[in-house]
This record gives sequence, structure tokens and C-alpha cells, in this order.
Amino acid sequence: MISITNDNSCGFTLLEVMVAMAIIAIALVAVLGSQSQSVSLASEAKFGTVASFLAQSKMAEMEFLDPDDLTPDAGDFGEDFPDYRWDMQVSDITLVESENISDYLKQIDLTISWGEDGLYQYSLRLYRSVLETG
Repeated sequence: MISITNDNSCGFTLLEVMVAMAIIAIALVAVLGSQSQSVSLASEAKFGTVASFLAQSKMAEMEFLDPDDLTPDAGDFGEDFPDYRWDMQVSDITLVESENISDYLKQIDLTISWGEDGLYQYSLRLYRSVLETG
């Protein structure tokens, strides 16, 4: 007796399963890469926003100081903003064309840094007149 079987079994071959797994793996790598990049960009955006407000706040404090008290300084922002640090440099301005104006200007450079190694930095420069009243 000869029996003829009709083998129309439904299922996937090993090759089809392997191809599907490879496609899924490639898609997951792309999704994880974009997720990692979005977290990094969110951190940078947060730093830019917070640092600009902290720098403006520190510069407002500098504007109320007596001109004789303007000296280089550094510090942090306390418990409210952990890992944020500031560094201020004060220097005289030298203008070639007008030397007498140079005596009344100070350049204040403020740098806000964040992270253990100061990976992120934000800088702000202010020119302040130090006219003597009297």
C-alpha cells in the first residue's frame, strides 16, 4: 500500500524564526540608543535652565556689593542645588582708546559647573561700572 500524505502543517521553520529574532534585535538596539540619547539631552537641557537662573541670581548679588568687595571667589549653592558650583573672576578692563574709562570698569566672569568633574559648564560675563561717589 502506498499512502500519500498531504503535509500542510502550519508553523515556522527555524530560518524564519532566526530572521524574525534578528529583526527584533536590530529594532531594540535602535530604540535603546534613542532612549539613551534623549536622557542625555534632557540632562543638558535641565542644566542649561538651572545654571542660567543660578548665574543670574549670583550676578544680581554681585551688583549690590561695594566695588571694593569685588574679588575672585568660589562656592556652591548649598543643599537646594547639590553638585552645582560657581567660580567668579574679577578683572580690570583695558580700553586702548579711552584709558580714563578703563579705571571705572570691572569685568566679572562667572562660571557655573555641575557634576563631580564639572562636566557641564555655563559662563556669564558682566561689565560693571565702579564709579566713585563722593
